Amino acid sequence: MKINVKIFGQLVEITGTDNLSFDNIQDTDQLMERLHSLFPSLREASFACAVNLRIIRTNTHLLDNSMVALLPPFSGG
Repeated sequence: MKINVKIFGQLVEITGTDNLSFDNIQDTDQLMERLHSLFPSLREASFACAVNLRIIRTNTHLLDNSMVALLPPFSGG
């Protein structure tokens, strides 16, 4: 099972990339654990998580080829 992660804004500076993929991730809690172990600075960053274009606020089960987006705070102008 493959999960694709799209990264936006200042989070790209933390991860060094705007796109990651992982195998064998079952849910968003497990994904966050993996991301935090790879990029410890993400623990202190503020961002929202979306799964397949829907903002989530709780642990969400992931399916094969799920698209997860890490979205930093937006400001208008």
